[in-house]
Amino acid sequence: MFGANFNPLLLIGIVYAISLTIISAILWITGRFSMRIRYSLLLITILLGFATFSPMIPHQFQGLFEHLAEGKRIGTILFSGIVGLGILSILSLLFGRQFCGYLCPIGAVQEVSYMIRTKKAVISRKGLLSGIRVAFLIAMIAAAFLAGIELLDYFGFSDFFRLSPTVGSLVFLLILLLSIGIYRPFCRSICPVGAIFQVAATPAIYTIRRTDACIRCGKCERACPTDVAKEGDRKDECYLCRRCIDVCPQEGALGYQRKKR
Repeated sequence: MFGANFNPLLLIGIVYAISLTIISAILWITGRFSMRIRYSLLLITILLGFATFSPMIPHQFQGLFEHLAEGKRIGTILFSGIVGLGILSILSLLFGRQFCGYLCPIGAVQEVSYMIRTKKAVISRKGLLSGIRVAFLIAMIAAAFLAGIELLDYFGFSDFFRLSPTVGSLVFLLILLLSIGIYRPFCRSICPVGAIFQVAATPAIYTIRRTDACIRCGKCERACPTDVAKEGDRKDECYLCRRCIDVCPQEGALGYQRKKR
């Protein structure tokens, strides 16, 4: 049924991502999601990434186009990744970018890198980053069909999590070093799946919103690493990092709430 090369460990990540996205959303809605839970999820996600190299949704997404370009049969693992991508897109539409926030190993290691205390550079030209990411998505698809090239492999995250000492893993290590001062450069300007989740999360039903208790002090806006905390900003690039909530001096001014009808 699954084929001779089926490895059940690779499906653990997909199950982990979907189930923890739902659980995390419930914790957010009920007001029980804390920084301690977030740190725990980041740690578990990173360890899972090294242990099973899954769920690397961008890698599986690229694999889809590779197989289509070469006329290969889509295997169980790849099919599971495609189904997982679809479900996670729907969950992003419902609950925002829970997966990107702390359930993707690629994003999680960048998030931890950014926690290192140093001077940070906030890139406010969000449209430019999103445009670069969409352009990369198009280039990735074109490269797969026209030249049989897998562009994502040049960024080395697969080698990094497999602990393979290659040029690619060095490239991803450099990205992590860049992540110390710039928030999630891979996620925000390269990850093709991030482009899909951004579109899905734009009309998200649940996300962090201001309430009538807001005193307009601007602290949340200055703390947001993706510059989407201003009034009227779309929350499509909100990774639910809680930095805005943590610096807010007014209790109840920010909350994870349902969109008003």
